Amino acid sequence: MQSETFLISDKVKWKPAGEGMQRMILGYDDRIMMVKMHFDAKAEGSMHTHPHSQCTYIIRGKFVFTIGDETKTVSAGDALYMPPDVLHGVTCIEEGELIDVFSPTREDFLQ
Repeated sequence: MQSETFLISDKVKWKPAGEGMQRMILGYDDRIMMVKMHFDAKAEGSMHTHPHSQCTYIIRGKFVFTIGDETKTVSAGDALYMPPDVLHGVTCIEEGELIDVFSPTREDFLQ
């Protein structure tokens, strides 16, 4: 299981990822996946857990993330790490985009 080698942005399609959110898969194999996310202002990624390690880089916008018992506001240039099975969620304050990297791959995103 793996993506194409080159993923040209104007040829990769956005897919719905919840109300006010879209995702674009930017590359994967069975061990790692990179995803670009777009959030409308006020969109919320509900609190959830998953067995994947996750790193997130904020491209633009302003977000409030809760990871475990800690809540912080982050914006362009900031990054965060979410360990496996730790409760986390996000609220978008200003429309924005971020990059998520998961290990292993989020197979549920490929369905």
